[in-house]
Amino acid sequence: MSPTPGDEVSYVVTWLEMTRRPSAPPAPLPMNAPVSLMRAVRPPVAYFLYLYDMVGAAYHWTDRHADSAEALRAWLHDDDVALFAMLHDGWPGGFFVLDWREAGRCELAYFGLAEQLHGRGLGKWLLGEAVRMGWDREGVEKMTVNTCSLDDPRALPLYQRAGFEPVRRTEATRIIASARRG
Repeated sequence: MSPTPGDEVSYVVTWLEMTRRPSAPPAPLPMNAPVSLMRAVRPPVAYFLYLYDMVGAAYHWTDRHADSAEALRAWLHDDDVALFAMLHDGWPGGFFVLDWREAGRCELAYFGLAEQLHGRGLGKWLLGEAVRMGWDREGVEKMTVNTCSLDDPRALPLYQRAGFEPVRRTEATRIIASARRG
């Protein structure tokens, strides 16, 4: 049974690391996929929140809505933060954010696909591109990402297949802010 607004839920956050660049090439783009990947340079906050909600509303992503527009803008416009959008048939169907603000580390801060694109092999390809680009920055010694038990159950295994290894787990609770959308 899905939680409803106002419910307090417990969840587990899994923190993962990758301490060396994968030796295998990234997964290829599925054949005939009408996809392009573009970096959004100094994007408006509303664009980030659109992508965040498109991917995360079904999994109760709400934390960034508590941030001020100024704080989000400063983060998005930082030279060490990069937002990439995957366009599918001309519409944003997925995205990821790489954050290199900590020396030696690239955090895959956000990653996901629109639910309509699940099951097409695009997530594996998009994650491979994110990992490749994360490691392409000079000085990167590790990549990190986290996921939680509220996220799609395929997220953790996907990260592990890409080469991330769990390094710790934490438990948390939250109040569900809105109904799950899909």
